[in-house]
Amino acid sequence: MIEIKNVSKSFEGRTILDNVNGTFEKGKCSLIIGGSGTGKSVLLKCIVGLIHPEQGSVLFDGRDFTNGDNEIKRDIRQEIGMLFQGSALFDSKTVEENVIFPLHMLTNMSKSEKEDRVAFCLKRVGLDHAAKRMPSEISGGMKKRVGIARAIVLNSKYLFCDEPNSGLDPLTSIKIDELIQEITEEYQTTTVVVTHDMNSVMGIGDYIMFLYKGLKVWEGTKHNILDTEVPSLQEFLFCSQLVRDLKKN
Repeated sequence: MIEIKNVSKSFEGRTILDNVNGTFEKGKCSLIIGGSGTGKSVLLKCIVGLIHPEQGSVLFDGRDFTNGDNEIKRDIRQEIGMLFQGSALFDSKTVEENVIFPLHMLTNMSKSEKEDRVAFCLKRVGLDHAAKRMPSEISGGMKKRVGIARAIVLNSKYLFCDEPNSGLDPLTSIKIDELIQEITEEYQTTTVVVTHDMNSVMGIGDYIMFLYKGLKVWEGTKHNILDTEVPSLQEFLFCSQLVRDLKKN
């Protein structure tokens, strides 16, 4: 479980996050949604330690990641898996070399143990046939799956996905969402997804946090989001053709 407590952050006098609170539970897909410039990415960076908030804290299973000592922060970082928006693969490395990289950096596993773990993760995301390929030789959807394999290779307890469906066609996006959900349930990870994709919201939104102008103005699930009476969330939702179609039905 991840707890966000009173997190605030400003840049050059402009408030980006204002006293944000929330809880992301183990074994569930938690989504952070909102329009451009509402603080989604900044909140994600505060959670994973890339940005230090001016106020508040982030707790990983009761451990204060924001204000803890170096040992606590190191332990938590080793339990975090991250899927970046652009996949962030090394162009000069093969698929399997990309996935094995965190094992080289953060573990003392033997060569055979690393190879076995990489083979397992690539098979789990359906890419065991593509281990020797270069990133330039695979599709955008496959790159996302390589990114997921790399994110889980350390047996991550916490999985973070930044716009995982960015640049993908609708069918591939659905497959990526399904894979994220399957991994979350199978490994009981605490999964946090930053997205503006309403297909993702309605497909895997076990918990949804909506940010507007740096404030958390709504939280709930995919089952009750369409019933919201929050004007800013209504505006966000009804910009989506998907939601308009759902309301018609």
